[in-house]
Amino acid sequence: MHGWGRGGPRGRVFDQGDLRFVALKLISERPRHGYEIIKAIEEDLGGAYTPSPGVVYPTLTFLEELGYVTVQPGEGSKKLYAITPEGEAFLQENVQTIDAISARMAEAKSRSGGRNLAVMRAMENLRTALKLRFGQGPLTEAQLKAVTEAIDAAALAVERA
Repeated sequence: MHGWGRGGPRGRVFDQGDLRFVALKLISERPRHGYEIIKAIEEDLGGAYTPSPGVVYPTLTFLEELGYVTVQPGEGSKKLYAITPEGEAFLQENVQTIDAISARMAEAKSRSGGRNLAVMRAMENLRTALKLRFGQGPLTEAQLKAVTEAIDAAALAVERA
């Protein structure tokens, strides 16, 4: 399926160079931090893909080097990226490409197997809670049984939903 790169749904989501268009389009809507761009892309794809900081931040640096964005000081050490007139012109010159990428992203979102960001968030919360609890030391037999029963009950509730 086009738009998921050559690797299929578990491979690359964007073709080479697509991320710069997506990031610049998001920044054109309002100045953003890199983390906000990552989360916006994740949301736009229905949770089916979250770009890594190791991909997003070099892309933002590249856009800055091209003169398409400027970096403004943000909260703490966070950088706030804003579009420049050159970046706006670049977007206008590439409207068809951006529209095609947006259409592929919408298609990818609809084919994401019914993934839902709220469900993904809840699963991450469970994973974090388990890591924190197990990080406090060994569980007693009663605690282990309680955790296991809670997870089994959640699984049963999901099956019945």
